[in-house]
Amino acid sequence: MNEARKANQSAMVAEKKRKDGPQESRGISKQKWLDERKKKIGKLLDANGLDMKEAYMLDTQQVAETKYKKWEKEPTPAGWDVFNQKTLYDAHKKRTKKIDVDLEEYNRMKEADPEFYREASSLQYGKAPKVSEDKIERMVKELRDKDEKRNAFSRRRRFHEEKDIDSINDRNKHFNKKIERAFGRYTLEIKNNLKRGTALPD
Repeated sequence: MNEARKANQSAMVAEKKRKDGPQESRGISKQKWLDERKKKIGKLLDANGLDMKEAYMLDTQQVAETKYKKWEKEPTPAGWDVFNQKTLYDAHKKRTKKIDVDLEEYNRMKEADPEFYREASSLQYGKAPKVSEDKIERMVKELRDKDEKRNAFSRRRRFHEEKDIDSINDRNKHFNKKIERAFGRYTLEIKNNLKRGTALPD
């Protein structure tokens, strides 16, 4: 019976393959998709003297931009990848995006200092030009904003002073919460009596 069942199953699969054609069950095959695309844009390719491999040249700007956006999307880094050079550079770009560059002041500083771009052999090497107070304030504000954002992002739950303390550490606190969920409604009266001091001694 098992052999007959297996033979029947294989015959059924073979018949389905013959009926559907190659890879029809999983969707359109790559070759069929290429053939259809060639039919659609074949005349345009011939008119422009392009090969099928160069079909991307017929894409509009919007289509190309959406393609590039898809390619540029990368999964968020995890583990040690958080500290690799690309991730650090992306973070730097994100932070400097908000900074406004004053080109006039930059050009003035460049003209005032003949050794603006110093070499290692320069006697002025390591001496920073005078920075205006508003720029320092802007940097301090950016650092404070970054700290506030980091603190807001923290998932650690805040300590509530008005809540009764019934644990000695975080692990014990978690255990007590579980116990409260399971047996809280049964022990509520006993707890209240203990708080009031009216509990009867055994």
